[in-house]
Amino acid sequence: MRGVRRPDLAVRVRGRARTLRAHLVSREALADTIRQANASLEPVKVAGWLVSEAVGWFSATCWAVTAHDPDGPLTVLADAGLTPALQPGLWTIANWVLRNGVEFSSNDLSADPRAESGASGSGIGFPLICRGKVMGVLVALDARPSGAPPALGPSLLLAVRGLLEPAAIALDNAIILQRAEAQSVTDDLTGLSNSRYLNDALRRETKRAARSGRPLSILFLDLDGFKQVNDTHGHQAGSRTLAEAAVIIRGCARETDIVARFGGDEFSVILPETGQEGAVSVATRIRERLSAARFLSSDGLAVRVTASIGVATFPDAAASAEELLRAADTAMYRVKASGKDGIYIASAS
Repeated sequence: MRGVRRPDLAVRVRGRARTLRAHLVSREALADTIRQANASLEPVKVAGWLVSEAVGWFSATCWAVTAHDPDGPLTVLADAGLTPALQPGLWTIANWVLRNGVEFSSNDLSADPRAESGASGSGIGFPLICRGKVMGVLVALDARPSGAPPALGPSLLLAVRGLLEPAAIALDNAIILQRAEAQSVTDDLTGLSNSRYLNDALRRETKRAARSGRPLSILFLDLDGFKQVNDTHGHQAGSRTLAEAAVIIRGCARETDIVARFGGDEFSVILPETGQEGAVSVATRIRERLSAARFLSSDGLAVRVTASIGVATFPDAAASAEELLRAADTAMYRVKASGKDGIYIASAS
């Protein structure tokens, strides 16, 4: 009937308490949790399952799972109903639970001294505990305040904790695996992809280009004068120079391009769906920005380096991934041999 308001979050939680507890303590619920939570090794999918499961516990405007991603910052892995207006409340609850390691409940976040600016509505936060550590938070948010804090009785809270434990273990394992996989294909110094990932990606992109009939280009570049940086300023300065150069090179590429440190002072850029003209344009941009940069300025220095860049395009210069990389590498050495700081385009052999 129009004008009748839905019961607030505290009332809805209280109304579901008995049936929810009976469900959560059942052997079938635990078995299903273990099976579903471990059905994927992707953190986003594990979190997505947990959100979909929690949605059935009691009605809320938003359910969300937050956790630290492989790079460290807290992030929302999965949600149902999250809007910008609810985000201050979400971060309030998630950060508080992470710091304190216990459940959070508030009937009015706008008046709660624990809440950050802009938070509103009511909410509950459940810690996801694995190996004695809070590795994430399950949050339920409602857009409007409640007459009382939405609380779970001791027996229901115990049942929720029992079901969340295997889910937290599965999520933590998925995040650890994701981090390990990322590290295995990432260059520690620059944060770019490493040569292992480059080779795999180049094979994959070459096959895709062959199927689609679209061009594929690769740049292979070497920093000119890098040895002198090491000899003059030391290897630590050389490492910082490589890291600064990586930022410039990454900034010259598109999001869809694959930028990698091949090894030493050599870098490579895979340019999907890019012909020779577009590849030369990117190479020119990289060369000009590296040449204009003053490296190690934070150390009071103004080191200059340039780049020798080889360009190769599939299928014009090569018929396979290995041949394409070799062609770009050979083209780069042609620049080295002719005075450095330039670009050379590989042609079909």
